[in-house]
Amino acid sequence: MVFGLKVILFLSLLLFPVLKSSRVTLNNNGYDGIVIAINPSVPEDEKLIQNIKAMVTEASTYLFYATKRRAYFRNVSILIPMTWKSKPEYLMPKQESYDQADVIVADPYLKYGDDPYTLQYGQCGEKGQYIHFTPNFLLNNNLPIYGPRGRVFVHEWAHLRWGIFDEYNEDRPFYISRRNTIEATRCSTHITGANVVRNCKKSSCITRPCRRDSKTGLYEANCTFIPNRSQTAKDSIMFMQNLESVTEFCTEETHNTEAPNLQNKMCNHKSTWDIIMRSEDFQDLSPMTEIKSPPHPTFSLLKSKQRVVCLVLDKSGSMAAEDRLFRMNQAAELYLIQIIEKGSFVGMVTFDSHAQIQNNLIKIIDDNTYQMITANLPQEARGGTSICNGLKAGFQAISQSNQSTLGSEIILLTDGEDDQISSCFEEVKQSGAIIHTIALGPSAEKELETLSNVTRGHRFYAHNDINGLIDAFSRISSRSGSIFQQALQLESKALNIPEKKWVNGTVPVDSTVGNDTFFVVTWTIQKPEIILQGPKGKKFTTLDFQEDKLNIRSARLRIPGIAETGTWTYSLRNNHAQSQLLTVTMTTRARSPTTLPVIATAHMNRNTAHYPSPMIVYARVSQGFLPVLGINVTAIIENEDGRQVTLELWDNGAGADTVKNDGIYSRYFTDYRINGRYSLKVHVQARKKTARLSLRQQQNKALYIPGYVENGKIILNPPKPEAKDDVAEAQIDDFSRLTSGESFIVSGVPPNSNTSQVFPPGKIVDLEAKFQGDHIQLSWTAPGKVLDKGRGYVKKDIHYSMFLRVKTRKI
Repeated sequence: MVFGLKVILFLSLLLFPVLKSSRVTLNNNGYDGIVIAINPSVPEDEKLIQNIKAMVTEASTYLFYATKRRAYFRNVSILIPMTWKSKPEYLMPKQESYDQADVIVADPYLKYGDDPYTLQYGQCGEKGQYIHFTPNFLLNNNLPIYGPRGRVFVHEWAHLRWGIFDEYNEDRPFYISRRNTIEATRCSTHITGANVVRNCKKSSCITRPCRRDSKTGLYEANCTFIPNRSQTAKDSIMFMQNLESVTEFCTEETHNTEAPNLQNKMCNHKSTWDIIMRSEDFQDLSPMTEIKSPPHPTFSLLKSKQRVVCLVLDKSGSMAAEDRLFRMNQAAELYLIQIIEKGSFVGMVTFDSHAQIQNNLIKIIDDNTYQMITANLPQEARGGTSICNGLKAGFQAISQSNQSTLGSEIILLTDGEDDQISSCFEEVKQSGAIIHTIALGPSAEKELETLSNVTRGHRFYAHNDINGLIDAFSRISSRSGSIFQQALQLESKALNIPEKKWVNGTVPVDSTVGNDTFFVVTWTIQKPEIILQGPKGKKFTTLDFQEDKLNIRSARLRIPGIAETGTWTYSLRNNHAQSQLLTVTMTTRARSPTTLPVIATAHMNRNTAHYPSPMIVYARVSQGFLPVLGINVTAIIENEDGRQVTLELWDNGAGADTVKNDGIYSRYFTDYRINGRYSLKVHVQARKKTARLSLRQQQNKALYIPGYVENGKIILNPPKPEAKDDVAEAQIDDFSRLTSGESFIVSGVPPNSNTSQVFPPGKIVDLEAKFQGDHIQLSWTAPGKVLDKGRGYVKKDIHYSMFLRVKTRKI
């Protein structure tokens, strides 16, 4: 049984966008800025591009009529991977990238199915993350199974853009209506068909009508609803867009409020059209009644380029406080040596009141090129702060190296205020560069995030500790979609060790990683004694660690070859006469190009919040596109005062979590103590062999149609390829991952705020009733005292049951 809870949110909360930086806009009824990106692992195939164009063109007309002439697709960019050959018609991308694309084209990782789906785990009305089409879906004939590709695209676009949900339910395909009839879970109920069971023995199959199960009152297991090919119903696209008559979304008049589907659960039984019309897209937008059909979409073909990154680092006088310059250099050195991908072009600029190009772009090839750049890290902090001068010098360092600023990245780190920062906003926009911002300390310029917002860059906040900076730098990896080169954090920990004392720790290295593995220790006063031991007993001591030549108090070990799988143990001894702060960082990369690593990503559902609106923390843990289950996921949120809040995130379908066991771990966050920036860090741990990989297919997808009834005859499609029950989950190694989410800003917090007095307990939404002999068993999940936090009327996360004695009769 699936247990969950969901709070009642105001409409204004439903309409807040998620954090993903999509640049799609609706202007004069036309959608602009759509990005469809092809994964670098997909083999080059011109037919793929042609079929994408055909799909979008068909979808545009279908969307036009589905929205009652309100919207169509006008401008679409197709992002070609760098692994494909160059062609004259391929243009250079600006800020488009694979990891920010609205639609991705990638293999499914495992053989089970090519169902198109949308990664969507927000609340009702919140945008999804991306649509995923496989090359097989785009290249093969799937017409009998999903219907025309253009219709499928509109189905998925509704998930992505408007945050609505499917109106079928594969886990509960039937329900008993108020009229005591068994109905297929669908919308609308005007869609007709047959309910059948298909029994196959060897090559022979028999199809027969479904029988009623006397225990449940529903149809027997394996009963399937087969739609009639010929229908008169016009809705709904979120049930079966494949049916020729279906051209609309369910409205208030046609919506099936009884169906046990995700749309009713998540959107409080509102119709899909109700939610769509509440979208910001359709506020004060008039239908295009003067035309019969929309103009064809315009397509741009963009080809990814080699990564270009320029560090723009603050060395103003305020950076001397609290060892900030040292900490910046430690983090920047780690980024240059351990995070940035080989083959990238890297430059460096430092700035105070003026800016200086420390080096133009250098292609990262080997250790010598790393050292050429790290040698230019600033050694002295003084002067004022001119962020615009630093950015302009960064643009110059790129252009002087015969590279375009279009699509190039700048990592801007500053701790100071600059009342002239807005003077270069327009120049930044025109550059086409992507600006990642790192605000260091509570006094960093308040408009800093504007730069990352307008350029689709990342935004981070780091308190004065070194770990926050290292974690922020580590998150700024390649956006190409190739995860084999990306660095992954296994450990990031700060340790305050008393004088002459040892401290021990362990880090698991799983079988999906181990290439290019580094273990780094930093200190504040004196270099500690270091012992690192591998799973098979091999030891590395202090003498094996290479100390930096810039006196920035760090030592690193690159583990030779591929790091052994298993638990690594480290011991650190503070040899100084007083306590000091030590940090431990361990990074690695994928073990091989044929093994996808387990990865974790994290974000808040919004990048701003006004007290007392709740926010949601999301962490996604996956291997390829498959969810990782059964692990401990912890979020650490820190405000500008340095106060940290620790939240355990859950994938149990309760509270903020939409669907149980989908690899999305979620939790409400309401602990607003002060106004200002907040940082997010997530630690993922799999211990004691509890982690498992889910092989089941994604939610929020186009329905695989089992067949049709035509002229009274049932015509079945091939059975859907899927994992068998005994292989639906696979155990995986113990592992550890750390990741940083982008910073967010909170405003409107009154003095001495107490959010526990603002929010009620969560709403119970998983009430279930089952016959147990002559009793009915009612089961539900108790809510928390504040949304999903603390104790409510009864203990959180305990399932409760009560029995009612009833007289039953046959229906």
